[in-house]
Amino acid sequence: MKDLSLHILDIVRNSVEAHASEIAVYMSIDTENVLTIEFRDNGRGMSAEMVRNVTDPFVTTRTTRKVGMGLPLLKMNAELTGGSLHVQSELAKGTAVRARFNLLHIDCMPFGDLGGVFAQLLGGNPDRRFIFSFEANSGEFAVDSAEVWAMMEETGISQLKIVRFLKEMINENLAEIGFSANYISKVR
Repeated sequence: MKDLSLHILDIVRNSVEAHASEIAVYMSIDTENVLTIEFRDNGRGMSAEMVRNVTDPFVTTRTTRKVGMGLPLLKMNAELTGGSLHVQSELAKGTAVRARFNLLHIDCMPFGDLGGVFAQLLGGNPDRRFIFSFEANSGEFAVDSAEVWAMMEETGISQLKIVRFLKEMINENLAEIGFSANYISKVR
């Protein structure tokens, strides 16, 4: 993965494949420039044994391949910055993943196109509820897909126009609170 937005896309796709109907991603930057990304879903969850082994790249629930790189790579990239990864899950109840990154560390990845990734997830999965929340020192911003789809239903805007609109809206709001793609280069 070349940036954090691709990690987010990968982990959220895992939630979709676990049949989650509600998926939340919370991102926050604290005063110490530590980024926390928290994922929560109500999917099928994992057994305690799977949770213990989920960061081993040769352990996967997929039957189409024998490796699963999403969580192992997220863990590696978080730990490279002095951060961490924590996974909690319960069968039939869902999964929570929390990754922490030191944004000032030289090995911290750039954010990437957060707006594009979140817009793609919203636009490509209208049957699921997504909650995306961002918090930084200068403010906070949240998007709830239930609210977005309720507003868009009345307009009749094409799917592509909705995704473009969402990408622009999310990126503008992220920039306003200082959560822009170039945040990391500004604080270093």
